[in-house]
Amino acid sequence: MKDQPSKQLNQEMNSIELIIGKILRIGVIISATIMIIGWLLLVITGKSGYVGNFHPTSFRAIFAGVATLKPYAIMMLGIYCLILTPVLRVIVSIYSFYKERDMLYVYITMFVLIVLIVSFFIGLSQA
Repeated sequence: MKDQPSKQLNQEMNSIELIIGKILRIGVIISATIMIIGWLLLVITGKSGYVGNFHPTSFRAIFAGVATLKPYAIMMLGIYCLILTPVLRVIVSIYSFYKERDMLYVYITMFVLIVLIVSFFIGLSQA
């Protein structure tokens, strides 16, 4: 009887690992697609959408540029999506470790997530 919960947990962990793999694959595909669209717009128009060597770095500037189909803004959105893909993987890993009742790894992974979030906000304040 004790094998049943263990077998069910193993099946659930396998499905979570598959989800993590899909998240990474889909994130990379979406990011690459967005960046290719931006690159194609750059090649077709011959313009970045901005004056000089300006590159949008803030969310507001990127989304405003995407709304007006500026190639550099679209490519930057693709880069942000690529950066956020492993962050989503960390979040799913926290859930996975929690389901395994491996609290040490839950805490370690939560610490990693906090470091990622803090570094993200530090980067925003520097931009």
